[in-house]
Amino acid sequence: MAPALMAPEAAIRRFAELVRTGEVEEPRGELRLGIDLGTANIVVSVVDGGNRPVAGAWLHSTVVRDGVVVDWAGATTAVRRLKEDVERRLGHRFTRASVSIPPGISEGDIKVFRNVATAAGLETDEVVDEPVAAARALGITDGCVIDVGHGTTGVSILAGGRVLKSIDEATGGHHMNLVLAGAYKIDYETAEIMKKDPARRDDVVGVIRPTLEKMASIAHAALVGYDVPMVYLVGGSSSFPNAPDVFAARLGRPVVRPIEPLFVTPLGIPMKELGDDRG
Repeated sequence: MAPALMAPEAAIRRFAELVRTGEVEEPRGELRLGIDLGTANIVVSVVDGGNRPVAGAWLHSTVVRDGVVVDWAGATTAVRRLKEDVERRLGHRFTRASVSIPPGISEGDIKVFRNVATAAGLETDEVVDEPVAAARALGITDGCVIDVGHGTTGVSILAGGRVLKSIDEATGGHHMNLVLAGAYKIDYETAEIMKKDPARRDDVVGVIRPTLEKMASIAHAALVGYDVPMVYLVGGSSSFPNAPDVFAARLGRPVVRPIEPLFVTPLGIPMKELGDDRG
């Protein structure tokens, strides 16, 4: 772990604990809500005026596929349910939220993500590219962030806090499941369980390596022409122990992955620069 990431890593770990346990922290200052409509999970995050994580909630969902909302009613119901959950635990009512989107999606699809929040009773503070949200949680302004989700792999290149390039392609944990199902002649749901089972990790990593290599190739193509010294790997489907090595070998650059890669992007969604009066 790079020394510069030690403080962000502690915040990411704490946020993961808050989501899993339902605990809340005593907030300091303004509360802000973030919504991450992922392909496998929907996560809501709450930070305070100092960008400290104070609460979170999640549920498994299939309302998004390859970066597109495919179940409007399900997405709206899930977001409202999660919002009400954190409101109850914090004793605070939210009327606004920031929403993350996969990079590179159309204006029409962005509007759908915003409309999900609106239907759940929330005005949209900000629409944030997922890898950019991850960069906020990591506390970085320069480098490449690769967000490996269930449906897609997103790549954003940043310099001085500005996004130079952002792309998203349909390869993720879903494709790992398909490969596992084919290799072991099992159904998709069984493959998903196998993928997440620590006891089967050795059986899984070799089979899904070509999928990881394809993700790394997506990132390699995105990085052509850019001098990026450090790569940050986030997203639940980057959790396999061999993932950083696979990406580092293909990219020819150091690759850093936090301990809780699934929760990096959700935590960064409601964050803002301290002293910024947005929202």
